[in-house]
Amino acid sequence: MKILLLGEYSNVHNTLAQGLRELGHSVTVASDGDSWKDYPRDIDLHRDLNSRFGRLSFLIRLLRALPRMRGYDIVQIINPIFVELKAGRIMPIYRYLRRHNGKMVLGAFGMDHYWVKVNTDLRPLRYSDFNFGDTPRTDWEARRFHEEWIGTDKERLNRQIAADCDGIAAGLYEYWATYNHVTETGSNSRPIREKMQFIPFPIKVNDDVTIRKHSGPLRIFAGISRGRSAYKGTDIMLRAAQDLEARYPDLVKVQTVQGVPFDEYYRLLEGSDLILDQLYSYTPAMNSLLAMSKGIVNVGGGEPENYGILGEDRLRPIINVLPTYESVYSELEKTALHPQTVDSLKVQSVEYVRKHHDYLKVARQYLEFYSKL
Repeated sequence: MKILLLGEYSNVHNTLAQGLRELGHSVTVASDGDSWKDYPRDIDLHRDLNSRFGRLSFLIRLLRALPRMRGYDIVQIINPIFVELKAGRIMPIYRYLRRHNGKMVLGAFGMDHYWVKVNTDLRPLRYSDFNFGDTPRTDWEARRFHEEWIGTDKERLNRQIAADCDGIAAGLYEYWATYNHVTETGSNSRPIREKMQFIPFPIKVNDDVTIRKHSGPLRIFAGISRGRSAYKGTDIMLRAAQDLEARYPDLVKVQTVQGVPFDEYYRLLEGSDLILDQLYSYTPAMNSLLAMSKGIVNVGGGEPENYGILGEDRLRPIINVLPTYESVYSELEKTALHPQTVDSLKVQSVEYVRKHHDYLKVARQYLEFYSKL
């Protein structure tokens, strides 16, 4: 197949491309590198927001790139906002891609209209980025995303693409569960949710990964996303970890990293025992999975639904926490006071990623999905 992967979140498309290429397919990744993370891509679509002429240079680069985005069997877009333009200007680009290529696939990998709408109104998850049980989140970041995706051009764009596309790939249990509650129909009166397939995120695990055995203080790593700390719950997790460090300075050491490119982030991650990531998630996402593939234990989303959708009944490598300061502090304290559990969780973490997220296995799942379209 000839496949175009358009847009990037946390190295999903670049990693998937590596797997698809190794299986003999022709793949092009076109993206902005996920902004400052600067992931590899074949067609560079970054937009310099600090330059006076950034918008103009970006538009020129995009127009020059469009002819290179023709003639593909599959075009997969990372999100309805797959290029750095206002939503109202993206639909003509989508129609161009639809006209000049084969099948179109929409990624359910992150923030979009249905993620906001379903979890605000229907609340199928016990907790999410937009609800705690029956109570909606009302912090400013949740309100901001609600204002961006409800009753706006972004909503209209998302609904139009979801109705028109041939398939929807959901990368986490939460996104799969959310799209399963979408009642709208698309082209040929086909329900949008029937277009969806759950496919885990891809991770490339080194064959020679060395699992560092725990010794000395428990080393806790926290990567802070620019402008999304409260939204992702990193602020609460970090406060719990730092309070624990203050109480047990000989048992716990906390390292924080913010706004560094992928290669540097990857290097700084080395040597950690635990990683704090995504307080409001049921599942580990790309950042956590990358750490787990290196033998670092994830503290975050490890709910039963995560293991269930993967069919996993043995491995339990994730230190699951509820979305509260007290839960995070309690689990971290238990681990710090009983560190003998850490080494077995590290081994399980690598096994878990190899079993469910290996980039070649995931690439084969995508190829099966594409073929059915």
